[in-house]
Amino acid sequence: MAKVITTKIDLLRHGACEGGEIFRGSTDVALSDLGWQQMRDKVATMGDAGWHHIVSSPLQRCQRFADMLAAERNTPLAVRDDLREIHFGDWEGLAHDVARQRFPQEWSDFWASPADASPPNGEAMPDFCQRITTELDAIAQQYQGQSVLLVAHGAVIRVMICHWLGMPMSSMTRVGVPYAGLTRFNVYHQEGKKPWVQLGSHY
Repeated sequence: MAKVITTKIDLLRHGACEGGEIFRGSTDVALSDLGWQQMRDKVATMGDAGWHHIVSSPLQRCQRFADMLAAERNTPLAVRDDLREIHFGDWEGLAHDVARQRFPQEWSDFWASPADASPPNGEAMPDFCQRITTELDAIAQQYQGQSVLLVAHGAVIRVMICHWLGMPMSSMTRVGVPYAGLTRFNVYHQEGKKPWVQLGSHY
């Protein structure tokens, strides 16, 4: 029987950011003091998680924490551009209520069927999903047999969860991913077979 190799990947969302509840997307804003504390607290609950590598989005709300954690734990860090958040187009920088009021039809379409609708003048949702799923599968392959912490964004993690659980991308708005929320996956690799993925925990 072919040997099974297990890869452990923890998906950590960034914490709360400066500027309140807005569509940040590609806007590069900093974590708030609360956001830093949320991420520190979450990682502390993991104890010695044994991460061999940390992988981060290049946006500062992810990368600055990843830089700090990598230095503290003497763990190699890789920053990957394709893990950046979706570009929300005309919604960038707007509070959620303001975006809903200014773009009622686009808002309704997006939340009803996020896999097919895209933010006005933003990144096309099919392109975003393809970017993220391709990058995720590449990370799982590159770090095969190791334990990885991946620091990323809400929409990025929702796409990852749908992809690995075989859920339609239209379900992504039904997946809750709180600030500093952590989702653990085990990826099982066996020669000649497609990797099999199991959700370990989601909190």
